[in-house]
Amino acid sequence: MEKQLSKDQTFELAEFIIGNAGDAIVFHDCHGVILNANEAACQLLGYSEKELIGLTIQDINPDSNKKRWQNFWKELKRSRTLSFEGCHRSKSGNLIPTDVTVNYLEFNQREYAVGFIRDITARKKIEEEQFKAFEEICRLREQLALENEYLHEEVQELQAFGAIIGKSLALQNILQQISMVAPTDANVLIGGESGTGKELIAHEIHKRSPRSSRPLIRVNCASIPRELYESEFFGHVKGAFTGAIKDRVGRFELANGGTIFLDEVGEIPLDLQSKLLRVLQESTFERVGDEKTIQTDVRVIAATNRRLKQEVQAGTFREDLFYRLNVFPVEVPPLRERKEDIPILADHFLQLAQEKFHRMEFQFTKANIMTLESYDWPGNIRELQNVIERAVIIAPRNRLVFDLPKSSKNRKESTPIPFTQSPEKILTFDEIKELEHQNILNALKKTNWKIFGKNGAANVLEIPPTTLTTRIKRMGILRSTH
Repeated sequence: MEKQLSKDQTFELAEFIIGNAGDAIVFHDCHGVILNANEAACQLLGYSEKELIGLTIQDINPDSNKKRWQNFWKELKRSRTLSFEGCHRSKSGNLIPTDVTVNYLEFNQREYAVGFIRDITARKKIEEEQFKAFEEICRLREQLALENEYLHEEVQELQAFGAIIGKSLALQNILQQISMVAPTDANVLIGGESGTGKELIAHEIHKRSPRSSRPLIRVNCASIPRELYESEFFGHVKGAFTGAIKDRVGRFELANGGTIFLDEVGEIPLDLQSKLLRVLQESTFERVGDEKTIQTDVRVIAATNRRLKQEVQAGTFREDLFYRLNVFPVEVPPLRERKEDIPILADHFLQLAQEKFHRMEFQFTKANIMTLESYDWPGNIRELQNVIERAVIIAPRNRLVFDLPKSSKNRKESTPIPFTQSPEKILTFDEIKELEHQNILNALKKTNWKIFGKNGAANVLEIPPTTLTTRIKRMGILRSTH
Protein backbone atom coordinates (compact mmCIF):
# COMPACT_ATOMS: atom_id res chain seq x y z
CA MET A 1 0.00 0.00 0.00
CA GLU A 2 1.02 3.52 -0.76
CA LYS A 3 1.76 5.65 2.24
CA GLN A 4 -0.83 8.43 2.82
CA LEU A 5 0.32 12.02 3.04
CA SER A 6 0.41 13.70 6.38
CA LYS A 7 -1.66 16.80 7.04
CA ASP A 8 1.45 18.97 6.71
CA GLN A 9 2.38 17.30 3.43
CA THR A 10 -1.19 17.70 2.10
CA PHE A 11 -1.12 21.37 3.05
CA GLU A 12 2.26 21.85 1.36
CA LEU A 13 1.01 20.07 -1.77
CA ALA A 14 -2.16 22.18 -1.90
CA GLU A 15 -0.09 25.33 -1.40
CA PHE A 16 2.26 24.25 -4.22
CA ILE A 17 -0.62 23.52 -6.62
CA ILE A 18 -2.36 26.81 -5.87
CA GLY A 19 0.87 28.77 -6.13
CA ASN A 20 1.75 27.29 -9.51
CA ALA A 21 -1.73 27.17 -11.04
CA GLY A 22 -2.15 28.84 -14.41
CA ASP A 23 -5.42 30.48 -13.38
CA ALA A 24 -5.53 33.34 -10.90
CA ILE A 25 -6.85 32.22 -7.51
CA VAL A 26 -8.11 34.75 -4.97
CA PHE A 27 -9.22 33.88 -1.41
CA HIS A 28 -11.46 36.44 0.32
CA ASP A 29 -13.95 36.79 3.15
CA CYS A 30 -17.69 37.50 3.12
CA HIS A 31 -17.02 41.26 2.88
CA GLY A 32 -14.88 40.84 -0.23
CA VAL A 33 -11.56 41.56 1.51
CA ILE A 34 -8.75 39.65 -0.18
CA LEU A 35 -6.91 37.41 2.27
CA ASN A 36 -4.63 35.53 -0.10
CA ALA A 37 -3.82 35.25 -3.81
CA ASN A 38 -1.50 33.13 -5.92
CA GLU A 39 1.29 34.27 -8.27
CA ALA A 40 -0.97 34.07 -11.34
CA ALA A 41 -3.40 36.52 -9.72
CA CYS A 42 -0.58 38.94 -8.98
CA GLN A 43 0.69 38.73 -12.58
CA LEU A 44 -2.82 39.12 -14.04
CA LEU A 45 -3.67 42.18 -11.97
CA GLY A 46 -0.18 43.73 -11.84
CA TYR A 47 0.08 43.80 -8.03
CA SER A 48 2.59 42.22 -5.71
CA GLU A 49 1.13 39.73 -3.21
CA LYS A 50 1.64 42.25 -0.42
CA GLU A 51 -0.21 44.98 -2.41
CA LEU A 52 -3.08 42.70 -3.35
CA ILE A 53 -3.81 41.35 0.15
CA GLY A 54 -6.10 43.77 1.95
CA LEU A 55 -7.74 45.13 -1.20
CA THR A 56 -11.43 44.34 -1.77
CA ILE A 57 -13.15 42.70 -4.72
CA GLN A 58 -14.63 46.13 -5.47
CA ASP A 59 -11.07 47.44 -5.98
CA ILE A 60 -10.34 44.92 -8.73
CA ASN A 61 -13.84 44.42 -10.20
CA PRO A 62 -15.36 47.57 -11.74
CA ASP A 63 -18.83 45.95 -11.94
CA SER A 64 -18.99 45.36 -8.18
CA ASN A 65 -20.39 47.79 -5.61
CA LYS A 66 -21.85 47.47 -2.09
CA LYS A 67 -25.42 46.65 -3.18
CA ARG A 68 -24.35 44.24 -5.90
CA TRP A 69 -21.93 42.55 -3.53
CA GLN A 70 -24.68 41.88 -0.99
CA ASN A 71 -26.89 40.32 -3.69
CA PHE A 72 -23.94 38.35 -5.04
CA TRP A 73 -23.03 36.92 -1.64
CA LYS A 74 -26.63 35.88 -0.93
CA GLU A 75 -26.78 34.05 -4.27
CA LEU A 76 -23.33 32.45 -3.70
CA LYS A 77 -24.33 31.23 -0.23
CA ARG A 78 -27.51 29.72 -1.66
CA SER A 79 -25.94 28.14 -4.78
CA ARG A 80 -22.52 27.33 -3.22
CA THR A 81 -20.83 27.99 -6.59
CA LEU A 82 -21.26 30.64 -9.30
CA SER A 83 -19.72 30.98 -12.75
CA PHE A 84 -19.85 34.08 -14.95
CA GLU A 85 -17.96 36.28 -17.39
CA GLY A 86 -16.85 39.69 -16.25
CA CYS A 87 -13.84 41.94 -16.22
CA HIS A 88 -11.14 42.91 -13.73
CA ARG A 89 -9.21 46.13 -13.42
CA SER A 90 -5.42 45.89 -13.21
CA LYS A 91 -3.20 48.15 -11.14
CA SER A 92 -2.48 50.22 -14.28
CA GLY A 93 -6.22 50.68 -14.90
CA ASN A 94 -6.59 48.29 -17.83
CA LEU A 95 -9.77 46.23 -18.02
CA ILE A 96 -9.18 42.51 -18.50
CA PRO A 97 -12.03 40.26 -19.71
CA THR A 98 -12.23 37.22 -17.43
CA ASP A 99 -14.06 33.94 -16.90
CA VAL A 100 -14.75 33.50 -13.15
CA THR A 101 -15.84 30.59 -10.95
CA VAL A 102 -16.43 31.33 -7.24
CA ASN A 103 -16.91 28.65 -4.54
CA TYR A 104 -18.44 29.26 -1.11
CA LEU A 105 -16.53 27.99 1.97
CA GLU A 106 -17.26 27.78 5.69
CA PHE A 107 -14.33 27.44 8.09
CA ASN A 108 -14.28 27.87 11.87
CA GLN A 109 -17.84 29.23 11.71
CA ARG A 110 -16.77 31.99 9.34
CA GLU A 111 -17.70 32.48 5.64
CA TYR A 112 -15.16 32.68 2.86
CA ALA A 113 -14.95 32.30 -0.90
CA VAL A 114 -12.28 31.27 -3.36
CA GLY A 115 -12.39 32.63 -6.89
CA PHE A 116 -10.75 31.06 -9.93
CA ILE A 117 -10.12 33.72 -12.58
CA ARG A 118 -9.06 33.01 -16.15
CA ASP A 119 -7.90 35.69 -18.61
CA ILE A 120 -10.07 35.39 -21.78
CA THR A 121 -8.64 38.36 -23.68
CA ALA A 122 -7.49 36.17 -26.59
CA ARG A 123 -10.86 34.39 -26.76
CA LYS A 124 -12.75 37.70 -26.70
CA LYS A 125 -10.58 39.01 -29.51
CA ILE A 126 -11.39 35.95 -31.61
CA GLU A 127 -15.11 36.30 -30.78
CA GLU A 128 -15.00 39.99 -31.71
CA GLU A 129 -13.33 39.17 -35.02
CA GLN A 130 -15.92 36.45 -35.64
CA PHE A 131 -18.73 38.88 -34.81
CA LYS A 132 -17.29 41.47 -37.19
CA ALA A 133 -17.02 38.79 -39.85
CA PHE A 134 -20.63 37.80 -39.17
CA GLU A 135 -21.73 41.44 -39.42
CA GLU A 136 -19.85 41.77 -42.70
CA ILE A 137 -21.53 38.61 -44.02
CA CYS A 138 -24.94 40.02 -43.01
CA ARG A 139 -24.07 43.34 -44.69
CA LEU A 140 -22.99 41.58 -47.87
CA ARG A 141 -26.15 39.45 -47.83
CA GLU A 142 -28.28 42.58 -47.46
CA GLN A 143 -26.32 44.28 -50.23
CA LEU A 144 -26.69 41.25 -52.48
CA ALA A 145 -30.43 41.09 -51.78
CA LEU A 146 -30.82 44.79 -52.62
CA GLU A 147 -28.68 44.38 -55.75
CA ASN A 148 -30.86 41.48 -56.85
CA GLU A 149 -33.99 43.53 -56.16
CA TYR A 150 -32.72 46.48 -58.19
CA LEU A 151 -31.44 44.24 -60.96
CA HIS A 152 -34.78 42.43 -61.10
CA GLU A 153 -36.54 45.79 -61.50
CA GLU A 154 -34.12 46.77 -64.23
CA VAL A 155 -34.56 43.49 -66.11
CA GLN A 156 -38.34 43.86 -65.98
CA GLU A 157 -38.14 47.42 -67.31
CA LEU A 158 -35.73 46.47 -70.08
CA GLN A 159 -37.85 43.50 -71.12
CA ALA A 160 -40.90 45.76 -71.24
CA PHE A 161 -39.18 48.51 -73.20
CA GLY A 162 -37.25 46.43 -75.70
CA ALA A 163 -33.72 46.94 -76.97
CA ILE A 164 -31.61 49.32 -79.07
CA ILE A 165 -33.11 48.58 -82.45
CA GLY A 166 -32.92 50.40 -85.78
CA LYS A 167 -30.86 51.12 -88.87
CA SER A 168 -30.99 54.92 -89.12
CA LEU A 169 -27.84 56.98 -89.44
CA ALA A 170 -28.74 58.78 -86.21
CA LEU A 171 -28.86 55.48 -84.30
CA GLN A 172 -25.62 54.24 -85.88
CA ASN A 173 -23.96 57.44 -84.67
CA ILE A 174 -25.20 56.73 -81.13
CA LEU A 175 -23.85 53.18 -81.25
CA GLN A 176 -20.48 54.50 -82.43
CA GLN A 177 -20.37 56.89 -79.47
CA ILE A 178 -21.20 54.01 -77.13
CA SER A 179 -18.31 51.98 -78.57
CA MET A 180 -15.91 54.86 -77.94
CA VAL A 181 -16.89 55.72 -74.36
CA ALA A 182 -17.92 52.33 -72.92
CA PRO A 183 -14.37 50.95 -72.33
CA THR A 184 -13.40 54.08 -70.38
CA ASP A 185 -14.42 55.24 -66.90
CA ALA A 186 -15.60 58.63 -68.17
CA ASN A 187 -18.84 60.05 -66.82
CA VAL A 188 -21.57 60.19 -69.47
CA LEU A 189 -24.50 62.59 -69.73
CA ILE A 190 -27.32 61.27 -71.95
CA GLY A 191 -29.73 63.91 -73.21
CA GLY A 192 -32.96 63.58 -75.13
CA GLU A 193 -36.72 63.83 -74.91
CA SER A 194 -38.77 61.54 -72.69
CA GLY A 195 -39.31 58.10 -74.12
CA THR A 196 -36.29 58.05 -76.46
CA GLY A 197 -34.63 55.13 -74.66
CA LYS A 198 -31.93 56.90 -72.66
CA GLU A 199 -31.95 54.09 -70.09
CA LEU A 200 -31.17 51.57 -72.83
CA ILE A 201 -28.13 53.63 -73.83
CA ALA A 202 -26.95 53.61 -70.20
CA HIS A 203 -27.34 49.83 -69.99
CA GLU A 204 -25.46 49.34 -73.26
CA ILE A 205 -22.56 51.52 -72.06
CA HIS A 206 -22.34 49.52 -68.81
CA LYS A 207 -22.63 46.18 -70.63
CA ARG A 208 -19.65 47.02 -72.84
CA SER A 209 -17.53 48.43 -69.99
CA PRO A 210 -14.91 46.67 -67.80
CA ARG A 211 -17.44 47.07 -64.95
CA SER A 212 -20.04 44.83 -66.61
CA SER A 213 -19.55 42.05 -64.02
CA ARG A 214 -20.61 44.47 -61.27
CA PRO A 215 -24.13 45.91 -60.92
CA LEU A 216 -25.65 48.87 -62.72
CA ILE A 217 -27.74 50.62 -60.06
CA ARG A 218 -30.45 52.98 -61.28
CA VAL A 219 -31.75 55.98 -59.34
CA ASN A 220 -34.86 57.72 -60.67
CA CYS A 221 -34.15 61.18 -59.32
CA ALA A 222 -37.64 62.42 -60.25
CA SER A 223 -39.40 59.88 -58.00
CA ILE A 224 -37.47 60.43 -54.74
CA PRO A 225 -39.16 62.56 -52.04
CA ARG A 226 -37.00 65.55 -51.24
CA GLU A 227 -36.40 64.51 -47.61
CA LEU A 228 -35.14 61.05 -48.66
CA TYR A 229 -32.55 62.04 -51.29
CA GLU A 230 -29.55 61.63 -48.97
CA SER A 231 -30.79 58.32 -47.57
CA GLU A 232 -31.51 56.99 -51.07
CA PHE A 233 -28.10 58.03 -52.40
CA PHE A 234 -25.89 57.34 -49.37
CA GLY A 235 -27.89 55.13 -46.99
CA HIS A 236 -28.56 55.69 -43.28
CA VAL A 237 -27.94 54.13 -39.89
CA LYS A 238 -30.61 52.97 -37.48
CA GLY A 239 -32.19 55.89 -35.62
CA ALA A 240 -30.86 58.55 -38.01
CA PHE A 241 -34.40 59.89 -38.44
CA THR A 242 -37.99 58.91 -37.71
CA GLY A 243 -38.69 55.65 -39.51
CA ALA A 244 -35.03 54.57 -39.75
CA ILE A 245 -35.63 51.28 -37.92
CA LYS A 246 -32.47 49.61 -39.25
CA ASP A 247 -29.28 50.38 -41.17
CA ARG A 248 -29.80 50.82 -44.91
CA VAL A 249 -27.28 50.62 -47.74
CA GLY A 250 -27.48 53.54 -50.20
CA ARG A 251 -27.32 53.31 -53.97
CA PHE A 252 -23.74 54.64 -54.21
CA GLU A 253 -22.56 51.94 -51.81
CA LEU A 254 -24.47 49.29 -53.76
CA ALA A 255 -22.88 50.45 -57.00
CA ASN A 256 -19.33 50.21 -55.63
CA GLY A 257 -17.12 48.74 -58.35
CA GLY A 258 -19.92 49.15 -60.88
CA THR A 259 -22.01 51.91 -62.44
CA ILE A 260 -24.71 54.20 -61.06
CA PHE A 261 -27.33 55.52 -63.49
CA LEU A 262 -28.85 58.83 -62.38
CA ASP A 263 -32.03 59.03 -64.42
CA GLU A 264 -33.66 62.50 -64.62
CA VAL A 265 -30.62 64.03 -62.90
CA GLY A 266 -31.97 67.52 -63.55
CA GLU A 267 -34.65 66.90 -60.90
CA ILE A 268 -32.16 66.89 -58.00
CA PRO A 269 -32.84 69.96 -55.80
CA LEU A 270 -30.16 72.64 -56.04
CA ASP A 271 -29.22 72.53 -52.35
CA LEU A 272 -28.57 68.78 -52.55
CA GLN A 273 -26.46 68.90 -55.71
CA SER A 274 -23.35 69.83 -53.67
CA LYS A 275 -23.51 66.46 -51.85
CA LEU A 276 -23.59 64.64 -55.18
CA LEU A 277 -20.70 66.77 -56.43
CA ARG A 278 -18.59 65.77 -53.41
CA VAL A 279 -19.00 62.06 -54.23
CA LEU A 280 -17.97 62.69 -57.84
CA GLN A 281 -14.92 64.71 -56.75
CA GLU A 282 -13.70 62.75 -53.73
CA SER A 283 -15.34 59.30 -54.13
CA THR A 284 -16.36 59.44 -50.45
CA PHE A 285 -19.59 59.91 -48.50
CA GLU A 286 -21.19 59.24 -45.12
CA ARG A 287 -24.43 57.47 -44.38
CA VAL A 288 -27.10 59.71 -42.85
CA GLY A 289 -26.56 59.73 -39.08
CA ASP A 290 -23.07 58.22 -39.27
CA GLU A 291 -19.64 59.83 -39.02
CA LYS A 292 -17.79 56.98 -40.71
CA THR A 293 -16.54 57.95 -44.19
CA ILE A 294 -17.13 55.33 -46.87
CA GLN A 295 -14.94 55.07 -49.97
CA THR A 296 -16.62 54.19 -53.25
CA ASP A 297 -15.47 53.45 -56.78
CA VAL A 298 -18.39 54.25 -59.06
CA ARG A 299 -18.81 55.26 -62.68
CA VAL A 300 -21.64 57.75 -63.19
CA ILE A 301 -24.00 57.79 -66.16
CA ALA A 302 -26.68 60.47 -65.96
CA ALA A 303 -29.70 61.16 -68.14
CA THR A 304 -32.03 64.12 -68.50
CA ASN A 305 -34.74 65.47 -70.75
CA ARG A 306 -33.88 69.00 -69.62
CA ARG A 307 -31.48 71.43 -71.26
CA LEU A 308 -28.99 71.53 -68.41
CA LYS A 309 -26.92 74.32 -69.97
CA GLN A 310 -29.98 76.54 -69.80
CA GLU A 311 -30.62 75.34 -66.24
CA VAL A 312 -27.07 76.38 -65.35
CA GLN A 313 -27.63 79.83 -66.86
CA ALA A 314 -30.91 80.10 -64.96
CA GLY A 315 -29.14 79.17 -61.70
CA THR A 316 -31.19 76.01 -61.08
CA PHE A 317 -28.34 73.56 -61.74
CA ARG A 318 -24.77 73.82 -60.49
CA GLU A 319 -22.26 74.59 -63.20
CA ASP A 320 -19.47 72.53 -61.58
CA LEU A 321 -21.78 69.51 -61.29
CA PHE A 322 -22.84 69.90 -64.92
CA TYR A 323 -19.22 69.78 -66.12
CA ARG A 324 -18.49 66.79 -63.87
CA LEU A 325 -21.35 64.87 -65.47
CA ASN A 326 -20.92 66.16 -69.01
CA VAL A 327 -17.50 64.62 -69.69
CA PHE A 328 -18.92 62.68 -72.63
CA PRO A 329 -22.33 63.94 -73.81
CA VAL A 330 -24.61 61.66 -75.82
CA GLU A 331 -27.73 63.18 -77.40
CA VAL A 332 -30.46 60.67 -78.27
CA PRO A 333 -32.52 61.89 -81.25
CA PRO A 334 -36.33 61.85 -81.04
CA LEU A 335 -38.21 59.24 -83.04
CA ARG A 336 -39.48 61.83 -85.56
CA GLU A 337 -35.85 62.34 -86.64
CA ARG A 338 -35.25 58.62 -87.25
CA LYS A 339 -38.45 57.56 -89.00
CA GLU A 340 -36.71 54.82 -90.95
CA ASP A 341 -36.47 52.98 -87.60
CA ILE A 342 -40.24 53.05 -87.03
CA PRO A 343 -41.08 49.85 -89.04
CA ILE A 344 -38.31 47.87 -87.28
CA LEU A 345 -39.28 49.13 -83.83
CA ALA A 346 -42.98 48.62 -84.51
CA ASP A 347 -42.42 45.02 -85.55
CA HIS A 348 -40.33 44.39 -82.43
CA PHE A 349 -43.02 45.84 -80.14
CA LEU A 350 -45.72 43.90 -81.97
CA GLN A 351 -43.93 40.62 -81.25
CA LEU A 352 -43.54 41.59 -77.57
CA ALA A 353 -47.20 42.63 -77.29
CA GLN A 354 -48.47 39.43 -78.93
CA GLU A 355 -46.48 37.31 -76.48
CA LYS A 356 -47.58 39.45 -73.56
CA PHE A 357 -51.30 39.31 -74.38
CA HIS A 358 -51.29 35.86 -76.00
CA ARG A 359 -52.61 37.08 -79.36
CA MET A 360 -50.34 35.85 -82.12
CA GLU A 361 -52.49 36.51 -85.20
CA PHE A 362 -51.32 40.01 -86.21
CA GLN A 363 -49.17 41.39 -89.02
CA PHE A 364 -48.65 44.96 -90.16
CA THR A 365 -50.11 46.09 -93.44
CA LYS A 366 -48.53 48.76 -95.62
CA ALA A 367 -51.31 51.09 -94.48
CA ASN A 368 -50.39 50.40 -90.83
CA ILE A 369 -46.75 51.33 -91.46
CA MET A 370 -47.72 54.47 -93.40
CA THR A 371 -49.96 55.52 -90.50
CA LEU A 372 -47.16 55.03 -87.99
CA GLU A 373 -44.62 56.88 -90.15
CA SER A 374 -46.94 59.85 -90.68
CA TYR A 375 -47.25 60.55 -86.95
CA ASP A 376 -44.63 62.73 -85.25
CA TRP A 377 -44.47 60.71 -81.95
CA PRO A 378 -44.13 63.39 -79.26
CA GLY A 379 -43.88 60.55 -76.71
CA ASN A 380 -41.17 58.87 -78.82
CA ILE A 381 -40.40 55.13 -78.58
CA ARG A 382 -42.38 54.67 -75.37
CA GLU A 383 -45.48 56.12 -77.02
CA LEU A 384 -44.97 53.85 -80.04
CA GLN A 385 -44.85 50.81 -77.78
CA ASN A 386 -47.97 51.90 -75.88
CA VAL A 387 -49.92 52.54 -79.10
CA ILE A 388 -49.05 49.10 -80.47
CA GLU A 389 -49.93 47.35 -77.20
CA ARG A 390 -53.28 49.13 -77.15
CA ALA A 391 -53.90 48.18 -80.80
CA VAL A 392 -53.27 44.51 -80.00
CA ILE A 393 -55.64 44.65 -77.01
CA ILE A 394 -58.57 46.30 -78.82
CA ALA A 395 -58.06 44.78 -82.28
CA PRO A 396 -61.08 43.00 -83.80
CA ARG A 397 -59.81 39.64 -85.09
CA ASN A 398 -56.55 40.24 -86.99
CA ARG A 399 -57.01 43.89 -87.97
CA LEU A 400 -54.81 46.45 -86.20
CA VAL A 401 -56.22 49.94 -85.64
CA PHE A 402 -54.07 52.65 -84.05
CA ASP A 403 -55.58 55.10 -81.58
CA LEU A 404 -53.57 58.16 -82.64
CA PRO A 405 -54.23 61.90 -82.54
CA LYS A 406 -54.34 63.67 -85.88
CA SER A 407 -50.97 63.84 -87.59
CA SER A 408 -48.81 66.92 -87.39
CA LYS A 409 -49.57 67.67 -91.01
CA ASN A 410 -53.35 67.57 -90.46
CA ARG A 411 -53.06 69.74 -87.39
CA LYS A 412 -51.27 72.39 -89.34
CA GLU A 413 -53.90 72.31 -92.09
CA SER A 414 -56.91 72.35 -89.77
CA THR A 415 -55.65 74.62 -86.98
CA PRO A 416 -53.02 77.04 -88.25
CA ILE A 417 -50.95 78.73 -85.56
CA PRO A 418 -52.25 82.29 -85.12
CA PHE A 419 -49.13 84.32 -85.92
CA THR A 420 -49.50 87.94 -85.05
CA GLN A 421 -46.65 88.72 -87.40
CA SER A 422 -46.50 88.30 -91.13
CA PRO A 423 -46.22 84.59 -92.19
CA GLU A 424 -42.98 85.47 -93.96
CA LYS A 425 -41.35 86.62 -90.72
CA ILE A 426 -38.72 84.25 -89.29
CA LEU A 427 -39.20 83.69 -85.54
CA THR A 428 -36.32 83.37 -83.13
CA PHE A 429 -36.13 80.31 -80.87
CA ASP A 430 -37.08 82.48 -77.89
CA GLU A 431 -40.17 83.68 -79.76
CA ILE A 432 -41.11 80.10 -80.63
CA LYS A 433 -40.71 79.09 -76.96
CA GLU A 434 -42.87 82.01 -75.87
CA LEU A 435 -45.47 81.05 -78.47
CA GLU A 436 -45.51 77.45 -77.18
CA HIS A 437 -45.72 78.70 -73.60
CA GLN A 438 -48.69 80.93 -74.43
CA ASN A 439 -50.41 78.19 -76.45
CA ILE A 440 -50.20 75.70 -73.57
CA LEU A 441 -51.40 78.36 -71.13
CA ASN A 442 -54.39 79.15 -73.37
CA ALA A 443 -55.29 75.45 -73.56
CA LEU A 444 -55.08 75.10 -69.77
CA LYS A 445 -57.27 78.15 -69.21
CA LYS A 446 -59.81 76.93 -71.76
CA THR A 447 -60.08 73.53 -69.99
CA ASN A 448 -60.03 75.05 -66.50
CA TRP A 449 -56.57 73.50 -65.95
CA LYS A 450 -57.81 69.98 -66.56
CA ILE A 451 -54.99 67.97 -68.18
CA PHE A 452 -56.29 64.41 -68.51
CA GLY A 453 -59.47 63.06 -70.07
CA LYS A 454 -61.68 63.80 -73.05
CA ASN A 455 -62.07 67.50 -72.26
CA GLY A 456 -58.56 67.98 -70.91
CA ALA A 457 -55.83 70.27 -72.25
CA ALA A 458 -53.77 67.32 -73.53
CA ASN A 459 -56.69 66.26 -75.73
CA VAL A 460 -57.14 69.82 -77.00
CA LEU A 461 -53.43 70.05 -77.85
CA GLU A 462 -53.50 66.49 -79.23
CA ILE A 463 -50.49 65.32 -77.25
CA PRO A 464 -50.13 62.65 -74.52
CA PRO A 465 -50.93 63.97 -71.01
CA THR A 466 -47.50 62.86 -69.74
CA THR A 467 -45.81 64.98 -72.43
CA LEU A 468 -47.96 67.97 -71.47
CA THR A 469 -47.17 67.66 -67.75
CA THR A 470 -43.44 67.44 -68.55
CA ARG A 471 -43.62 70.61 -70.66
CA ILE A 472 -45.65 72.46 -68.03
CA LYS A 473 -43.01 71.59 -65.44
CA ARG A 474 -40.12 72.46 -67.75
CA MET A 475 -41.63 75.84 -68.66
CA GLY A 476 -42.51 76.64 -65.05
CA ILE A 477 -46.18 77.27 -65.86
CA LEU A 478 -48.11 77.86 -62.64
CA ARG A 479 -51.85 78.28 -62.11
CA SER A 480 -52.76 81.75 -60.96
CA THR A 481 -54.59 81.93 -57.63
CA HIS A 482 -56.28 85.21 -58.56
